[in-house]
Amino acid sequence: MRILIVEDDPKTGDYLNRGLRESGFNADLARSGPDGLYLALEHDYDLIVLDVMLPKMDGWTVLHELRQRKDTPVLFLTARDEISDRVRGLELGADDYLVKPFAFAELLARIRTLLRRAPAREPDVIRVSDLEVDLLRHRVSRGGARIDLTPREFALLKLLVRREGEVLSRSLIASQVWDMNFDSDTNVVDVAVKRLRAKVDDPHQRKLIHTVRGMGYLLEERA
Repeated sequence: MRILIVEDDPKTGDYLNRGLRESGFNADLARSGPDGLYLALEHDYDLIVLDVMLPKMDGWTVLHELRQRKDTPVLFLTARDEISDRVRGLELGADDYLVKPFAFAELLARIRTLLRRAPAREPDVIRVSDLEVDLLRHRVSRGGARIDLTPREFALLKLLVRREGEVLSRSLIASQVWDMNFDSDTNVVDVAVKRLRAKVDDPHQRKLIHTVRGMGYLLEERA
C-alpha cells in the first residue's frame, strides 16, 4: 500500500514517514501544498494523509483540486479542531478527520479502516495475451512493438481491456467513449472498432477484438 503524507512541520512529517514505513507501508512525503498536489495527481496512492495549514496552498485547496480528477481516500490530520473545520473538510470530500495532537495507534487504525473500505485499485498496466495497455502513460504495445493510437482509439481500447471477455453493446460503447446516446443510423462505433482493429489486430495472426453478431464487441484471447 502506498501512502502520501502532505505535512510541512519537519518533526511531524518525519515522524509520520518513519512510522508508516515501519508499519509496512510505502510512504512519500511532501512538505508544501503544491508539492503534495503534484504528487497526488502524478502518482496513484492508496491514501493521502493531508494537513490543512500548508505553505503556498492550504489543504482545503489541495483537496478541492484533487477531487476534480481523483477520488483517492484522504484523511485530514490537522490542529484545526473546530466543528466548522471538520464539516468543511468532509464536505470537500475528505474521508476522515483526525485532530492533532494524535496517537499514532489511532491514526494507523483509521488508515487501515479507510483502506479496507476503498475499492481495489485498478492496475496501471493491463495485459491481454501479448497486448499491453499502460493506462497511466497512455501507451500501447503488442508483441513489444509500440502502437500509436488517437485519444479516442485509446479510450475505446481501454474500455475493451478493462472489461475483457465481456460483450459490450454499441450503445454502451457510444455512451462510455463518446458520451452520447447511440443512434442506430450511425456507424461511428463500427468505424472506430474497424480502425482500432487495423492497428491492434491486423498485423498479427491471433486476433483479440471480436464481433458478436447482433450484440456488440468484446476483447479476449481465444485459443
